[in-house]
Amino acid sequence: MATIRDIARMTGYSITTVSRVINGHPYVEEQKRQTILAMMKELNYKPNKIAQKLSSGKTFNVGVIVPFVNHPFFDRILNGIMEEAFAQQYKVTLLPTNFDKALEKDYLEEFAAKGFDGLIVITRANHIETFRPYLENGPIVFCEDASGTDVPFVTIDQVGSVTASILYLKEQGVKRLGLTLGRSKRLSCNSINTIAKAKELFPGFSEEDIFWDCIKAEDGEAAAVFFKDRGVDGIITNGDEIAATILSQYGERKAPLIIGQENLLISRLLNFSTVEFHLHLCGREAFRLFQERSREQIVLPFELLVRS
Repeated sequence: MATIRDIARMTGYSITTVSRVINGHPYVEEQKRQTILAMMKELNYKPNKIAQKLSSGKTFNVGVIVPFVNHPFFDRILNGIMEEAFAQQYKVTLLPTNFDKALEKDYLEEFAAKGFDGLIVITRANHIETFRPYLENGPIVFCEDASGTDVPFVTIDQVGSVTASILYLKEQGVKRLGLTLGRSKRLSCNSINTIAKAKELFPGFSEEDIFWDCIKAEDGEAAAVFFKDRGVDGIITNGDEIAATILSQYGERKAPLIIGQENLLISRLLNFSTVEFHLHLCGREAFRLFQERSREQIVLPFELLVRS
């Protein structure tokens, strides 16, 4: 089996130069690089990945903290992360929490023990200050708004999208606005901002018209019953699958105007309005910030896709 010494001897270059080429270091003359790569191919030389990781101090593994993976919102961000990670020859380890704070802290301790080169946090269970001491162990990038802090994040423009959605429903003559939102026990920033905008822009909006803990598509069945009983004629949902399920429960009865999220195929097939957040790009940008150890704070644009 060929070794680095064999390649150095047969190409006439130093072991250091050969090692730099194997490990992808810059500042190696292109002619030298190509000569060494050709000799590696001729000798069928396979670098020792474990040795490379030990010498570089890197695992080439990024951990992704996510509540759960069977959800289109998180899935689209994950796809963006994995696309960029695989292109850079990184492994992706999914760290599902189901919003368990203790489990999330266990993942942080695993990170501190060099289990990952960094973390991408799609949605967190703990307060953001819980993560701060771990920043000294490597990059941590958030996929939700962390304005007012100095941590890097890529987020969707939730406030802008809610504002546009509410104003559109008002223009269409909606009299009673309903919302579907996620966790009721620990309000996310998105939920807080959505409620605040509804109160600001829609006179008469009542928090009694919020259907809470609406996370999965099947939650839309109970949501439909809730909104029917209250006479709600316009609904802003937190997902296209939820919106589709709500609409399916109305049958012959006139359905409310509804706006989904994520621009999934189901919204096009059923022809209801939705918001395109470019979640795939959110994941790709999050991985870029991780790899570059960037401290950028990015808010992605949205598109309100109105369908009649």
